[in-house]
Amino acid sequence: MKSLFIGVVGVFFIGTTGFSQQQEEINGGPVNVPTEGIIDGVFIQEHIPTKRMIPYEHVREADAIWSKRVWEYIDLREKINLPMYYPLDEITPYGTWVKNSTRWSLWTVIRQHVLNGDLRVFSPYDPLSFGLGKMDGYELKYPVDPEPGLTFYTDSVFRDAMTYYLGQLGPQSDIPLTDDYGDPIVITLPDGTQEFKYPPRDTLWYTSKDIIQYRIKEDWFFDKERSVLDVRIIALAPVVYKVDEDANGVKSISGTKELFWLYFPHCRFVFNNYFVYNDKNDAQWMSFDDLFWKRRFNSVMYKESNTYDRDIDTYRAGVDALHESEQIKNEIRNIEHDVWSF
Repeated sequence: MKSLFIGVVGVFFIGTTGFSQQQEEINGGPVNVPTEGIIDGVFIQEHIPTKRMIPYEHVREADAIWSKRVWEYIDLREKINLPMYYPLDEITPYGTWVKNSTRWSLWTVIRQHVLNGDLRVFSPYDPLSFGLGKMDGYELKYPVDPEPGLTFYTDSVFRDAMTYYLGQLGPQSDIPLTDDYGDPIVITLPDGTQEFKYPPRDTLWYTSKDIIQYRIKEDWFFDKERSVLDVRIIALAPVVYKVDEDANGVKSISGTKELFWLYFPHCRFVFNNYFVYNDKNDAQWMSFDDLFWKRRFNSVMYKESNTYDRDIDTYRAGVDALHESEQIKNEIRNIEHDVWSF
């Protein structure tokens, strides 16, 4: 009996260690096996980190008898959307990325896998226009890719390009660089004038607290083969405030800015293995993929497919824009209702 007990304990510790290594290989996220042989809880939370992604149901073009494309934004200030916003991460002045040890926010998950090269980034505008062109990144036409086989950490050109999508340049230092003797370094410009040489501007990386919205592009459609009204998210984009600075250094918010777009079917492979907090039951945490699949969020439509290809805020404002958004949602619901009305 004693030898049997020792054998069971040995299997337990081997299994715990093996699962910890396997889980880290799957997602690299927080685990409840922080140290070998230690479980932070009653049981190993292995369902979400190791489960397989549920594939979409195949839909034939002939079976989709009605469809409507819409664009929505998920406001992270709303209570139901807070599981996407929290917990907050931070980046120390030394450049260390400090992440929560139990679970991650949606931005932390996205940033982690963008840096690792698991998620492909699409620019919100044509990079050749330097941001002055149309914001049509939701069409996924402008991929920002590293060299084959390289990532953010190994491709310097790709790393410089991603600075404009994952962060912003900080203020220029007013203290010039000095030489070995402590004298300021002076450089001569092409026009013959001279000026001090300053250190390069630091990059201020976006963290979870900077993300205010997620915009999604999705298709609603009626599948006659299954007799259901279904929806598929096509693309997703994190959004931050657009901050302007005047000549006196005074900053003001002038709007919002899409950082980049992601192809959502690819994101599902990543979101499928990360926990989402459940404030009702700690034993029943779902994944981010489950959250989107079950529509456990609130969103507001800001555009639908239309003749003029215009956003709602171009012809409605304030409360009227919200009413227009709700009217579009009701029209979509009525499609399914009318199918079963005789």
